[in-house]
Amino acid sequence: MSASGPRTIGNFAIERELGKGGMGVVLLGRHASLERLAVLKRIRPELAASDELVERFAREARAAAAVHHQNVVAVYDWISWRGEHYIAQEFVDGADLRAVLAKVGRLPWRIAALIALDIARGLEAIHARGTVHRDLKPANVLLGRSGDVKIADFGIALESTADGLTRAGTTVGSPPYIAPEQLQGERSDARADLFCFGVVFYELLAGVPPFREPTESEIDSLLERISRGRFESVRRAAPGMPWWLARIVHALLRAKPRRRPNSVQVVRRLLERKLGIFPGEARLEVASWLWQEGVFEVREGDTVVLSTPEPQGGRVRPWLRIALATALLGALASTAFVHIEPASLDAWIGQVQAFYPHASKR
Repeated sequence: MSASGPRTIGNFAIERELGKGGMGVVLLGRHASLERLAVLKRIRPELAASDELVERFAREARAAAAVHHQNVVAVYDWISWRGEHYIAQEFVDGADLRAVLAKVGRLPWRIAALIALDIARGLEAIHARGTVHRDLKPANVLLGRSGDVKIADFGIALESTADGLTRAGTTVGSPPYIAPEQLQGERSDARADLFCFGVVFYELLAGVPPFREPTESEIDSLLERISRGRFESVRRAAPGMPWWLARIVHALLRAKPRRRPNSVQVVRRLLERKLGIFPGEARLEVASWLWQEGVFEVREGDTVVLSTPEPQGGRVRPWLRIALATALLGALASTAFVHIEPASLDAWIGQVQAFYPHASKR
């Protein structure tokens, strides 16, 4: 904040400026009585003169506040303060996917799939409220230091229950993360988000978006490539992934909306079945990878938990393994013909503990 800038906005004491975006300035504030950090998004003064843009900003707050899900950034308040307008929303301590990709390049296919699974869960919650995000891209997906994955920025979200703010023939979105129907200025439904999701998923796996800017010698434009669905196979761009994962990505990237999956719920269920993992386990695995890759710096007082990756095939859930081991130990201990000495019991405990992922403090 500048020396002449406001130090408080509503009930929030402003700590610093986090950055600037297309819609305005992003500030970090702390609630005066609750001591809770929040992000305050302010529309730029030159944009605030437009009633349409202010209404779009207000609709962002309403659309996002209606969604309550662990994979969607929570919205706390809509604030009008001294002629300016702000959205107060959850502060995610971490980095966005754009920054992660810039630092590490393409992700291991399993980590990419785990992050995509959480994105699918968040999108499912958004679509359940009758809302279309319409601007899903790496910059709008946040990764917390504990492995949380959250969708942010409903700046151009469209509520299906209200009249659209964007007139017919207007293109809304961020190339190359944009669906063909959006390029043509058509009214978008949830299938547009599926296409954007496919672009993000592809980039997680390949390190680059499927639709790149053409060189000077190439005739077709970026918009033509998106509209025609022309992109390199994800398995060629990122060898080593399973076929079922490539099929999901290619299905999401189909140019015709009717040829994409019927809903993000279909994708979410397929990823859950193939990955065989619970949300808590996914967060631990993603966080472990982020820390091992040096995406986050260790702060004073931080506890970093690193888990040992498990074999890709035939994975057994930890809760099932520990339950089986504990049941076997209990059965032996309760049998009249079996006597377990303390040393033997320690050996059993060691074997049971071996079923847990290895954890260490750094």
